[in-house]
Amino acid sequence: MIRVLFVCLGNICRSPMAEFVFKDMVDKKGLTKEFYIDSAATDDYNEKMKAGIYPDTKDILKEMNIPFIEHISRQLKKDDYDKFDYILGMEERNVIDIKQIIGVDKENKVHRLLDFTEKPRDIIDPWYYGNFDSTYYDILYGCEKFLEYLKK
Repeated sequence: MIRVLFVCLGNICRSPMAEFVFKDMVDKKGLTKEFYIDSAATDDYNEKMKAGIYPDTKDILKEMNIPFIEHISRQLKKDDYDKFDYILGMEERNVIDIKQIIGVDKENKVHRLLDFTEKPRDIIDPWYYGNFDSTYYDILYGCEKFLEYLKK
């Protein structure tokens, strides 16, 4: 089983979007039993507030017919490093924060999602910029390329 954890700052926009986009993608390919997929935050604020998926994230998932269930934010923990094969941040700042939480990435598990594409880059945080469509398409592209990478 391949265990994948998507991580962003607050675990209410990008990382749950990636979690459910990737779950839908592997489900449509009949690969659900081969994966364990989850998401987390680098910051604990939303976990303390028991925040769920941001409404605009839910709206784009509904618009794109991506099934999802409510997800309450949780902060990445040091022991998540041993529980997952891939820990995928949405931007370089997430990667830096992930490594501060987990320590040394001795098994090279930590990457940005778009590092698996022909155009590695950060995925903008729609919480600050409001462009959930752009974020969705970057996540979709990243998930497609990541799944291709895993198939090789």
